[in-house]
Amino acid sequence: MFKPANSCAKFIAAICLIACANTSLAATETDLDLSAHAGKVVILDFWASWCAPCLRSFPWLNSMHEKYSDDGLVIIAINLDNDVAAATQFLVEHPPKFLIVYDEEKQLAREYDVQAMPSSYLIGRDGTIQSHRLGFKVKRQDEYEAEIVAALQDTGVN
Repeated sequence: MFKPANSCAKFIAAICLIACANTSLAATETDLDLSAHAGKVVILDFWASWCAPCLRSFPWLNSMHEKYSDDGLVIIAINLDNDVAAATQFLVEHPPKFLIVYDEEKQLAREYDVQAMPSSYLIGRDGTIQSHRLGFKVKRQDEYEAEIVAALQDTGVN
């Protein structure tokens, strides 16, 4: 289950944002406040620069951001590289249109029990994890998008 920001704060305090090629993504905050996205659908996507499926997922994540951000989709890609320079170079070569966070201490990765790269969590408007995906398969992009659309359409009101 997705944890509110107040209980997450202690284990994400060391997370730093990577200044990437798109300066509109740069920020000065040093922690990730997930409560800032309450009522929205959030994709947490754990990635690394050496991950081939991550390279394939970035264009798709960009397209999902462009297509659904106005409907309440927030994408936060959490980098787990040990080498910040490698991550930064990846971002220069493959500029994201979504938020990038560097999990230097791997605290978020431990909290979400990341087992593979990429690992993605689709969090519904109510703050619960709707789906969890290991890896990224181009052939399943339509399925992934359908999960996003379903989560966006779920207002949580019965």
